[in-house]
Amino acid sequence: MKITPNYTVIYNDDDIIVLNKRSGLLVAQDRYDPDAPRLDSEAEKEFGRLYAVHRIDKDTSGCVIYAKNADSHRALSMQFENRTVEKIYHCLVNGRPLWQTKTVDSKLLPDGDFRHRTTINSRFGKTSITDFKLIGICGPYSWLEARPKTGRTHQIRAHLQSIGLSIVCDPLYSGNQKPVRLSDIKKRWNGDTETERPLLSRLALHAYSLSLEHPKTGERMTFTAPYQKDMEATRKQLASIFGVDPFNQK
Repeated sequence: MKITPNYTVIYNDDDIIVLNKRSGLLVAQDRYDPDAPRLDSEAEKEFGRLYAVHRIDKDTSGCVIYAKNADSHRALSMQFENRTVEKIYHCLVNGRPLWQTKTVDSKLLPDGDFRHRTTINSRFGKTSITDFKLIGICGPYSWLEARPKTGRTHQIRAHLQSIGLSIVCDPLYSGNQKPVRLSDIKKRWNGDTETERPLLSRLALHAYSLSLEHPKTGERMTFTAPYQKDMEATRKQLASIFGVDPFNQK
């Protein structure tokens, strides 16, 4: 697996490429900041022309697929449009949900306020569905699995906000942007809080896997993106302290 500062390669053939994107990088050109660093521009330096077929938020890490030719672009785009692609996200949220599973189907309006956030709007919003599952509680945090059935901008973040939950370090949808620090969760911690580096200080949302049909062979394939270093370090510490691990679900 080739490692660069911006992505790792999960899968690559003549028709598609699947990358594990770092947080803070756009998937394709943004209308508000056309000169911002982009994953497609970076990867095209190595792999040639790539065609975007879906997006994940700039601050979200994880699994992104691109087509390598026009035929694959059409075939993949149809799968996303027809909602036959299964998308699984993992996120760490502040607080404790009072449910084990929950489906949120509030209609969403992208760019619904002056901060360009997605808002709930029953009149003008588009149908949006997300299935949530509580993986486990880790002290002040909880791990959730999210399966969006639609692909609206900021869908998971907006749906969570609508039910009173926020993802750790979410700069747009949370009033609590406090990073995850070991000193806050470990009872016996003897370090120096003045020099302590946070375990996680960015949006704790990761596009964990994609399942779809290969555009040429028709084979159903599942691609999984390992956590980035900061989220992996957080997972390990929370698993050690609280015994809850998103990778060991029942």
